[in-house]
Amino acid sequence: MANGFTRDGGVQEQIDATVIDAINRARSHLHHEHNDTNYCLECGELIPEARRNIIPGVELCVECQAKEDAREKAFSAYNRRASKDSQLR
Repeated sequence: MANGFTRDGGVQEQIDATVIDAINRARSHLHHEHNDTNYCLECGELIPEARRNIIPGVELCVECQAKEDAREKAFSAYNRRASKDSQLR
């Protein structure tokens, strides 16, 4: 079944590519080595004990994590695989 400008199966390929990109992005945030210190790797400030207890292996303080999340959000909002929908946004 043809879907507009895509070949058969193209829509599903687009969906699969989006999911794979999201999985790879999440995996890139998994750290194989944990921060054994109590200090932020970015700014060097002490990470609050409550944060370290809630998120084992945390490497960034709240402020630096917020900055990192904002940077990622700016780049992950759109699917950049040249689909018709992503070009219309």
